[in-house]
Amino acid sequence: MPSELPTNVTIGSDHIWCQLFDSAKRFKTSRPTLFLDRDGVIVEEVHYLHKVEDVALIGGAAKIIRAANERDIPVVVVTNQSGLARDMFGWAQFNAVQAKMHELLKDEEGAFVDAVYACPFHKTGIEPFNDPDHEARKPNPGMLLRAMGALPIQGKGSWIVGDKASDLKAGLKAQISGGVHVLTGHGRDEGEADKAKAVAKDGFDVRSLNSIAEIRIDELF
Repeated sequence: MPSELPTNVTIGSDHIWCQLFDSAKRFKTSRPTLFLDRDGVIVEEVHYLHKVEDVALIGGAAKIIRAANERDIPVVVVTNQSGLARDMFGWAQFNAVQAKMHELLKDEEGAFVDAVYACPFHKTGIEPFNDPDHEARKPNPGMLLRAMGALPIQGKGSWIVGDKASDLKAGLKAQISGGVHVLTGHGRDEGEADKAKAVAKDGFDVRSLNSIAEIRIDELF
């Protein structure tokens, strides 16, 4: 792991970015959690976002995260980062983007996330990241399951918000209660909304909103 990364980050032999903030220590008992995709949900979609100057919050994102903070609902970011797999940027650049996101959340609403998980694998990646179906890359649930192992998360009652059907599929596979598909980011790509709706199953609710700003935390939790 590069020495310039924060001390609260672990990148083990599985190469998954696992970051737990001090705020997560306040959770002593199991509780439902808000899982959030990053690009296209919290920050504006930028093709392979890796420049700090390109980081911009989606309107209302900070307010919704703050609402979850105020209700002591854990907020966990789970993000696929295929740009790392393709050697377009490294962990140091990813960290700089993350730091800017955290700064903007704090400045706008005093909002914060409790944990971040990032997966650098993709089928077209360079070794060792050229895995066609890595267990941590959404739609697989590995990042959510890692969070559940590190935090007292109750799957029942937890939700995931994403701009792709793959985000919701990861939630389904992790056996949480539901997913919210948003039309920001890749959410308006052809067929994406229909694919997201098709993820709905007995015990897994799917909702569709224009953006994270339309979420009502008191309705989900």
